[in-house]
Amino acid sequence: VLSQLIRTALVAKPGHTFLVSDYAAIEARVIAWLAGEQWRMDVFAQGGDIYCSSASQMFKVPVVKHGVNGHLRQKGKVAELACGYGGGVAALKAFGADKMGLSEDEMQSIVTQWRAASPTIPKLWRDVENAAKRAIETPGRTFLCQQAVAYIRDADGLRCILPSGRVLTYWGAHLDNDGSICFMGQNQTTRKWEKTGTWGGKLVENIVQAIARDCLAVAMVKLEAAGYPIVFHVHDEVVIEAQDGTRWQDAAAIMGEPIDWAPGLLLRGDGYDTKFYMKD
Repeated sequence: VLSQLIRTALVAKPGHTFLVSDYAAIEARVIAWLAGEQWRMDVFAQGGDIYCSSASQMFKVPVVKHGVNGHLRQKGKVAELACGYGGGVAALKAFGADKMGLSEDEMQSIVTQWRAASPTIPKLWRDVENAAKRAIETPGRTFLCQQAVAYIRDADGLRCILPSGRVLTYWGAHLDNDGSICFMGQNQTTRKWEKTGTWGGKLVENIVQAIARDCLAVAMVKLEAAGYPIVFHVHDEVVIEAQDGTRWQDAAAIMGEPIDWAPGLLLRGDGYDTKFYMKD
């Protein structure tokens, strides 16, 4: 409640309104593009509902929101949120699958069916992890993954080069005694600098979210150049303070424009207008 009240304290100046524009299913779009999962790309190209389509692929029946087999859409949604980065039963529980009345056996079945429906994504986890490990074992050599993502180990750490050219760094990265990847990072709970483990699914999560951030950065520059003054941004969302009567759809269209360094990535902007900031 308090966080919602804080949002509404942000009010557009007189004669103006906030145009709130964000990316539709940005992480699902980026991971589909990275993995080359064609049926997912087709869903986005046709303006479909990825949660319905995912459930349909998993359960081998048509799923329509508020229509035939519509009750399966929620399972598709939970699976999309939990499984994209290698999550299993625990991840499904974190997204409320147990509160939906699902047993652990049912949750494990959902994980298995989701992975079977999108086989290129588990392959992406493995390929990325293998590239990172090979880079750690062979300092100075560059190892490519899908869509121009690359890893190289230098004197300071493991570098992940993104399609945009931006670099993520895993400081002091090395292989532990069990062959797993470790690096020095900040514990998100204690905020202390300590040895941290990672693996393919987590590395893919880092890549996907970093690419999504880079897409937003490109869109923000385009929006400012087109005369849309951005007053702040939150995650994948920009907030523009524009004169009354300005259409949010035009700003959303700019967010959906193709990006040079991400050929084939299908983006779509969404949004709404409001006199004070809120969640749609």
